[in-house]
Formats: sequence, C-alpha cells, structure tokens
Amino acid sequence: MSITVDSSRLSLVREESTYLAIRTSQGGRTVYTTRIPLADLSVILTIPDPAKPDPDNRKVDITHAKGFGQYLADNPKWVAPALLIRDTGGCRFEPISEDGSVGYLTVPWSIGGIGRLITIDGQHRILGVHLEKKRITDEVSRIDREIHRANEAKKAKLEQDREALIGRMQRLKDEFVGIDIYVEPDGVSGQQMFVDVADNAKGISGAVRARFDTSRIANRTLSDIVVHPLFLGKVDIERDRMTLTNRNLMGAKHVADITRAVIAGPGGRVSKKVESLTDNEVIESVRGFLDVISIAFTALAEITEEDVDNYDPSLSEKKKNEPPAPPTKAMRLRESSLLGSVGMLRVLGGVYRNLKEDGAEDGDIQEFFKRLDRHMTAPVTEDSIWRTTDANEDFEPNASAPIMRQQNVVHLTKVITDWYKKAPAAI
Repeated sequence: MSITVDSSRLSLVREESTYLAIRTSQGGRTVYTTRIPLADLSVILTIPDPAKPDPDNRKVDITHAKGFGQYLADNPKWVAPALLIRDTGGCRFEPISEDGSVGYLTVPWSIGGIGRLITIDGQHRILGVHLEKKRITDEVSRIDREIHRANEAKKAKLEQDREALIGRMQRLKDEFVGIDIYVEPDGVSGQQMFVDVADNAKGISGAVRARFDTSRIANRTLSDIVVHPLFLGKVDIERDRMTLTNRNLMGAKHVADITRAVIAGPGGRVSKKVESLTDNEVIESVRGFLDVISIAFTALAEITEEDVDNYDPSLSEKKKNEPPAPPTKAMRLRESSLLGSVGMLRVLGGVYRNLKEDGAEDGDIQEFFKRLDRHMTAPVTEDSIWRTTDANEDFEPNASAPIMRQQNVVHLTKVITDWYKKAPAAI
C-alpha cells in the first residue's frame, strides 16, 4: 500500500510569518508598512506583562488594555491607528516590484523567532486583543463542558452563545490593523524613538472628545444643544478649564456634563435605558432645562441676551500684543456667582430632572429657581443658605462652587430637590 503525503498541508515548525508590505524611509530609517490580522498580533509581538514592564517601554495598564478588547467586541465599526514597531534586525524583505518598494516581509515570531520585534506604540492594543482572544477561548471551553450536561432548552441557548463567540473570534482573524516597522538595531536609538513619539503626541481634551465622540448620547447631541441662546457663541470648543480670563461661559465637555445631569441624574452615569433615549428626546429635555434657568436666574438671562460679536469666543487667552478685551458677562459671572460654576449648573440639572420625574411643570420649576436666584452670590457667606442648612456639608467656607466629589453632588441635588416641597425660611 502506498501513501501520498501533500507536504504543503503540514505546518511543520514555524517561527516566522510573511506579509505583503511597502518599503519606505523616515528619519533616515527604513520603514516597512503592512497590515496584519488582529489575531496575529500576539504571535509576532511580545504580549505586554503589566507586572513586568518592558525596559524599552512604559508599564502597561491592564484596565486600559481590557477596555480596548471590549471596544473591539462591542463596536463592529471600530477604528484604531497603526502600531509603531521596531525591527532589531530579524525582518527580511524580498522586493517584487520593479522599484523595490513593494515586497514580501518576513517577520520573526515573538517566541522562537530570532531578532524579535519591539513595540514602540501600541502595547495596550496588543494586550487588549490577546485578552479578548483568551476570554473567547475560555468561554467556548466552558460552554463545551456545560453543554453535555444541560437540558435541551439550556443546550440550545449555550449553542447559540457558542456560535456568537466563534463569530467574534473569526472577526479577529478577518479584520486587520496597520503596522509600521522601523528598522533600528541600536537599543539606545530605539529608546529615543519611544520618547520622541510620546513627546510629540498631543492628547485629546475633554472638549474635543465631547465634540467628536458620537458613541455617547450626551456628546452626540452636543451640536444641537450649544446653539441654545444661553450657549450660542459662548462655548470653548477646544479647552476644558474655565480660567478667570477665558471669555466663554464653559467648554464643550461641560455642556456634555450638564446634559448627562439632566438626562441621567446628578451622578451622571448614563444607563442603557438612558442611552436608549432618542436624540430628540435628549435635546428637548436639555433645552427645557436651559430655557428654565436662562429665565429664572438674572445673571444667566443677561448672558443669554449678551452680544458676542465684540469678542472671539474661540479664544480662551489673550493673544500676544492684543489689547485687553472688555470682560464678558461669563467672566464676571465666574467672579461673582455660583452659577459661574459648571458644578452648580450640573446640580441644578439634576434637580430639574428629579422634579420633572415627580411631575413638576417647567413653569413651576422656573418659579422655584427664581426664589434661589438671590442666594447665588459667590463666594458664599457663613449666614447663607449654603452654610446654614443641610447643604453645609457640600460647600467649603468662602467657596465659589460646591464640592464636586460625586457624593457631594448627589447630596446637594437631593437637598435642593427637597426644598421644592419644604423650603427653608430664607427662600
């Protein structure tokens, strides 16, 4: 009897993988650009160990890494930049184009290969994908153990879960991520590359995230809320901090924070139920709140009517050699009123939500807020309602804003909500 063996079917011993790549140059170094399946990341790149930081990189944050894995699982339309990798001399490039720029790039595996690749930027993505693969594998194994002793009804559900997990694993094999591999054998120069990348990376501010991150309903509705007369032309779209010299009322991030307070309560945690609200429902609720406070509070009414044509609301600081601009009403508000504090506006947003849930009408809430108007002077005095009532624990002496710890925000919101039915004598 004869046996014919197709050797191409045998994996044999492998310690490297080959991908199609483009060869270019940057900063005097050769750079290979390719795309690989997500599932291959942990094969060709060392899996970061949170307990043992790589000497050529920073310590990896396992929570952040798990977050990326969860992001992949939850978002079919995920997006991520290319990883930056250093080749210490183990890669081989075989040109196939006439100009030598396109070819086959063979890279060593992280274990067993000679001249392993070193991560410059992308540790959390690598670990995140690895943890997601492991989670899926462990879950499938658990289901396989349970499925044999399950009744028919439970078996059907387990099989359904198993198929869903297999589908997720297949996504990791079918979807690709970019990799830029820099040829740099010298270890000292390699460490400098990491520093240069970190130094030149510009972090994203909360204001910018609020404008562009549409995965959260409070951010997604931002563009429709900032056109309310109270906000129009008075929101800083780039910066989060409202210094005394910032000409705007608040930043885009703060508008999103207030939105969360109105739709989710003082804690600001957006539940699945809240996320299921339509954009129009959220916009209507927040606009209702803004209408109420821009009428009830004299200072906010003045800001609503302010002509902003005389100053550029996108400028948070005076330009060099620019003559000082006249202070805006928002700048004066921060100096003299609790309403200049985004924290106080968040609390009032939570109060508005609570009262609406209890059946109060906007007109009634507006009248209640009007009674609070004269008590909004800052800094707070020792004989103010903020220091002589249960609100005392939420204000420091001479404060111009409430204490913004979560427990204080929740407590102050409840105190003011309770005043609607049983107000202290002062109001």
